[in-house]
Amino acid sequence: MTDYRPGVREAHLLRKKDNPLFPPAAREISNEALAAARLQDGQEMDRFMQSFQELVQRAVSLPPNAPSETILEIKEQLDRSYQMACALPGDQSQITEAISKLLMVIMNAVRAGIGDDAYAARQLEEEVLAREAHFALQQLPLVAALTHEDSPVAEDELVPSLLSEDETRLEQTLALFDHEQLEVISRDAQAWLQRIDADRSLGDAWRRLVLIQSYYQQRVRSDADIDG
Repeated sequence: MTDYRPGVREAHLLRKKDNPLFPPAAREISNEALAAARLQDGQEMDRFMQSFQELVQRAVSLPPNAPSETILEIKEQLDRSYQMACALPGDQSQITEAISKLLMVIMNAVRAGIGDDAYAARQLEEEVLAREAHFALQQLPLVAALTHEDSPVAEDELVPSLLSEDETRLEQTLALFDHEQLEVISRDAQAWLQRIDADRSLGDAWRRLVLIQSYYQQRVRSDADIDG
């Protein structure tokens, strides 16, 4: 039996509940607040399912000679649908697998239309790889929350949210940010921990700070190698 996975709103409240990395007021999460968040997540799932069924019908009904603009529009909507599905409560693996299969069919059609254009084929392959990496990131609950169009994670909650992740998921999540964002996160995370935990009693959080700083330095070196 698959464990229940909350939607992004409920999950973020659970992330904050009794968590010493968040300010005291933010840790006090009532059952009523959790129920309201679960209701909102459920309502979003209902809206998504209705629009997704319509999108699937459009995708499977595409004629062989469909205009490239129509194909591109459906492809972009499927990309967004995958991201949205990862933010929903429950096990949405059937939905995400269906989206991946539909995208594969569409990309095969696009690939067939390229012919012998090596440059276009290379661009298409890069797009496929980038999409796979993006989809893998979306499977992480915090990434799904951060990239949601109505993210429940407030700006001042980013650092404590990152510091609350286990180290494996934290390292994966950091791939979401660019060089400049990582610099800010690294600096703000250190300042945050120094302020709320001067005696360093939150050992796990301090280890995650080291991971963030190390990841940022690796990104700096990597970017330097690319520029060089």
